[in-house]
Amino acid sequence: MAKVYDALRRAEAERRRRAGQDSAVGGPLEWEPEKASAPVAPIAPVERGSFWSRLLSWRRAAVETTGDLNKRRISLLQPDSFVAEQFRALRGRIDAIAADRPLRTIAVTSATPGEGKTTSAINLAIVTSLSVGRRVLLVDCDLRRPKVHSALGISPEAGLAEVLTDQIGLEQAIVKPEGMGLEILAVRGRPANPSELLGSARMRELIEEVAARYDRVILDTPAALGLPDAKAVADLSDGIVVVVRADVSRQEDIQTVLEIIDRRRVLGLVLNGAVADQGRYGYVS
Repeated sequence: MAKVYDALRRAEAERRRRAGQDSAVGGPLEWEPEKASAPVAPIAPVERGSFWSRLLSWRRAAVETTGDLNKRRISLLQPDSFVAEQFRALRGRIDAIAADRPLRTIAVTSATPGEGKTTSAINLAIVTSLSVGRRVLLVDCDLRRPKVHSALGISPEAGLAEVLTDQIGLEQAIVKPEGMGLEILAVRGRPANPSELLGSARMRELIEEVAARYDRVILDTPAALGLPDAKAVADLSDGIVVVVRADVSRQEDIQTVLEIIDRRRVLGLVLNGAVADQGRYGYVS
């Protein structure tokens, strides 16, 4: 875990150095201990203070733009771009780990909102689905503020909540967008008890079912701090990727996340927004 904490220290130093500045998209890839990379949309800098005051600030700033949506699916819109290649490199690193251990289900999370986890999950799922003969499912596990459906331009008639409450079968809820090899289980209804549903025996059965059907399942979870949702999903996954944003993430927040989730399943940290040698920004972990 020494390399993980090195990444945390770099993230904290970068956050302090660049406080109040916006990030651009792009940058080189590293992965520690198995290095990886990917891009993310910029967000407004966050204010200092308690976790809850910062969370309220993020929610006030959470206004979706066309640019934000495009960046979330850049591997689809620009498959030959430098950014898409970074996600392919991330896919390759994960495949290398999977050669030594079962790795069908991967949860992608972050400490707080706005650090790039949904962008990472979507683009990782897209490039993974490009592998010949590989079936990939992207599951939006954020039953509170889902974003996968809007980013990919789909309008599901049913989703994860309906499957978990046995209102509809899994096959009927999965969306297969035209022109994409990727299959999606999005969110339609937003239940009053998201934590209980994600931590239920039915959720465990669902993860086991999709893991048996698909070669790789990417789980986009809510942020890990303040809510039990992300831990509930992470506990059901084979591996966890934690996204860290250099000018936003606080070292103490990431350390708390690593204490909350099962460290044995953590594949590594993806450090987003770090300054590269080329002067661009991207994911470095």
